[in-house]
Amino acid sequence: MTNTKQKVEGLVHHLCDGLYEREEVMKLALLATISGESIFLLGPPGVGKSLIARRLKNAFNEGKAFEYLMTKFSTPDEVFGPISIKKLKEEDKYERLTDKYMPGATIVFLDEIWKASSSIQNALLTIINERVYRNGEQEIKVDIKSILTASNELPPNNASFGPLWDRLLIRFQMAGVKKRNSFIKLITDTKDVYETKIPQENQISLDELAKWGNEINQVEVPDEVLNTIQIIREKIEAYNSKNANGETIEIYDRRWKKIIRLLRTSAYLNDRKSVDLMDCFLMVHCLWNTPNQIEPIKDIVSEVIKKHGYSVTLKLGMVRKELEAFEEEVNQEVYVNHIIEEKLPKDYDETYYQVLKPNNNFEGKYLKINDFNKVSTEESQIVNFYDEEFKLVNRLQTIKDKDEFSLSVTHNSQTYKLSLETTIKEKKKRIFKKPHPLVSKFWEERANQILAFIKDQKQKLDSFKPGDSDTLSFNIFIDEKLSKIVLANYNEAQQKLSEYNLWLEKIEHLYR
Repeated sequence: MTNTKQKVEGLVHHLCDGLYEREEVMKLALLATISGESIFLLGPPGVGKSLIARRLKNAFNEGKAFEYLMTKFSTPDEVFGPISIKKLKEEDKYERLTDKYMPGATIVFLDEIWKASSSIQNALLTIINERVYRNGEQEIKVDIKSILTASNELPPNNASFGPLWDRLLIRFQMAGVKKRNSFIKLITDTKDVYETKIPQENQISLDELAKWGNEINQVEVPDEVLNTIQIIREKIEAYNSKNANGETIEIYDRRWKKIIRLLRTSAYLNDRKSVDLMDCFLMVHCLWNTPNQIEPIKDIVSEVIKKHGYSVTLKLGMVRKELEAFEEEVNQEVYVNHIIEEKLPKDYDETYYQVLKPNNNFEGKYLKINDFNKVSTEESQIVNFYDEEFKLVNRLQTIKDKDEFSLSVTHNSQTYKLSLETTIKEKKKRIFKKPHPLVSKFWEERANQILAFIKDQKQKLDSFKPGDSDTLSFNIFIDEKLSKIVLANYNEAQQKLSEYNLWLEKIEHLYR
């Protein structure tokens, strides 16, 4: 696997040369071909759907290409080959001459695919999925590497097109060139975009493709990827529950299995022995059924990778629950709750304190709790006093006495000492007690086990090393900007492990 990435990079460079805002779909078409999957291009006429297919055939230095524009009048003869008159006359066998038609091709492009008749569709199903074409009485194993299909519309909303639509793994919506500079270059470029000369050393041979296919099967799919896929599947089910009356995202088992093959291919072509979270962004192109679902699927995939990618694999939730249980156990043992009685001011509606009036000359009966708390023992200030109906009756100069529940007020040039009405309340107070040595020993053993588990998870996280490796920052088929989402989850997982380490130290400090 040492030179694969370099070769594919060179091939992609030549395939994309002279294309404007078509690099992503060109890469996806190449990825689909190498993985043995099919791709559907959705877009209006003139956006380069056929251009992608015609360029792609130049990626291989062997094999044949077959291209056909479907109409409602297309017959199986035009796609799969005419009936052999000789076979029919001499052997009374109904067989087609397939060599120069679709069954004899390596790369196939079928434009306006939804205009295909039911007889053409039925034959396509086994070709796409099993690479088998039933020619008369015999089944022919076809050597088709990829089938590219295109249309300016989605399949008609009826059951007959469902099986064919489900077999087209990658789906890509194409539109006109949007960037101003790209548009100017496109309309002024005089090169023939259909003529692409790719050096032979960059082209892929059929033997090489077969060799890659076997090695792709050996690519590992690690836990963080499998967990991510499972959570994405659950999120899609939740999305469907919320949109039960609208467009639901329907993905069945066969498509998920094909997705794994696609991710393995991406990892292999990037010279990796295992799939990583960057490869998972390819699922965005495999899960939608209508263009309206593209953005929700992007959000689901990005959110799951950012929040759960490495975190679920590292079992951080398990560490957190263990620390919570350990801390609660230690707290219950080292702290004893004592009930003590405490004299406190009596409040009214948690807003007022009542003042015990010492003589009939003083008219105020209540003051606000917030006002009382603001009064100091050093400097007097104006405080409002209220009657029994909590109407303002006095604004008096007030200073707090050393006794925390009394104060002095000045009224008509006289000073009065006022006390707050108090009540007795029970209050819990925690008292620390030293644990028994045997209990402390047991806790030490438990703490060491938790610490060992945290270190093991840290070591496992370090083995990913996405920040120090080019494998994350550069993926042939994925936008480099998406690496920030993967890094966000990686950094969050690192931070949580550090926090859990500090949490454990605090628990140890409690009983030590």
